[in-house]
Amino acid sequence: MMREKIEEALATIRPALQADGGDVELINVDGGRVEVRLKGACAGCPMSTLTLQMGIEQMLKERIPEVKEVVAV
Repeated sequence: MMREKIEEALATIRPALQADGGDVELINVDGGRVEVRLKGACAGCPMSTLTLQMGIEQMLKERIPEVKEVVAV
């Protein structure tokens, strides 16, 4: 159930990432830890850490309080 909520939330941010030539893939959910893989242009972008922490992680925490941490794998 939590995985589905996370997928839905990621779908809302995905168009912005794709507009810049990137994407995000949900890899695993382990308790409050969410593992994602940044793909395409996001994978090598120097701003990817900022995108992950200030964009993806913040959005997921706001929408899904159970999310405690988002990490790139």
